[in-house]
Amino acid sequence: MNRHIFAGIDLGDKNSVARIATDRDKSERLGFMNTRAGRARLFLELKRRSGAAGGATIVMAYEASSCGFVLRDQAEAEGIVCHVLAPTKMEKSSQQKKHKNDDRDADDVLEKLRGHVLAGNRLPTVWIPDLEARDDREIVRTRLELGEKQTQVKTQIQMLLKRHGLERPKDLSKRTVAWRHWLTALSKSETLQWATRESLSSMLRQLGAIESELQQLDFRVQQLAQQERHKPIIEALTEEKGVGLLTAMVYRTELGRASRFRRGRHVGKYVGLTPTSHESGEQNDRKGHISRQGPPRLRKVLCQASWVHIRHDSESRQYYQRLVARNPKKKKIALVAVMRRLAVRLWHRMRKAESLMANR
Repeated sequence: MNRHIFAGIDLGDKNSVARIATDRDKSERLGFMNTRAGRARLFLELKRRSGAAGGATIVMAYEASSCGFVLRDQAEAEGIVCHVLAPTKMEKSSQQKKHKNDDRDADDVLEKLRGHVLAGNRLPTVWIPDLEARDDREIVRTRLELGEKQTQVKTQIQMLLKRHGLERPKDLSKRTVAWRHWLTALSKSETLQWATRESLSSMLRQLGAIESELQQLDFRVQQLAQQERHKPIIEALTEEKGVGLLTAMVYRTELGRASRFRRGRHVGKYVGLTPTSHESGEQNDRKGHISRQGPPRLRKVLCQASWVHIRHDSESRQYYQRLVARNPKKKKIALVAVMRRLAVRLWHRMRKAESLMANR
């Protein structure tokens, strides 16, 4: 009989916890630092236990997080099977959510892993992109994050002016050169006190630096989109009305491969735009809010693209208007339906482009 060493891990930015067990035995705790030396210590301990158990197979798992797939990559390099689990699919009771700590989280991962190996239970794993795909994601995500910082600084400027009762002249519109000149002049005017002028000047310098960096990143994203592995797909995605280069690149890098989804409804579920449901006993199935699973950045760009899509695509505009006419107070629900529909349409385009690339 093949024996197993199981390791369920709660991976933190610095401190991490592993619960280790041999077959069905009680688990033991091992704390380690999430550094190269700390991970090497974990692998060494697992291999020691494997040797003591007569060469037992080592299987480990942890939940996906912002720490990425470094632990998984290093484990695979050591010949250790490592699964990365989807946190949103780890079912937990309300009691478990109230009493959450690192040890319990690691133990939950361990039991999921043990049930999968010994009893064949389903394991909610995530799709792991290759190193090239992860690298592509970095620059696209950085571009989106910088755009959010730009919005934050602009909001700070508006709130500063509002706190001091200042309003922009009616003949000036936002996001224009004239408006920026007015703000610059205001930061040097005696209208504001010294400290407020310095604060406004600092915000304007921050805004200028962010805008300069955005130009650089936009150029890099354009260069990336011209790569052979992306260009046919990006060209296919941008044919959809309302979908620009950045939206297409976000969709492309976050989905990775369209072929990993069998149906369009799986795409809607992945991006978190499908409604939740509740059905218990004789109670009818009730639909709730959208699940919000998957990457939030993808939902954000789909939302922005959907408004433009509605204006320029007659079929989608009629679809949206029908939903709004059915319930005028639920316009958000209609927009979410358009977002989900757009995500599926893009998936069809991406899958077709991938097929053409494969047949070349």
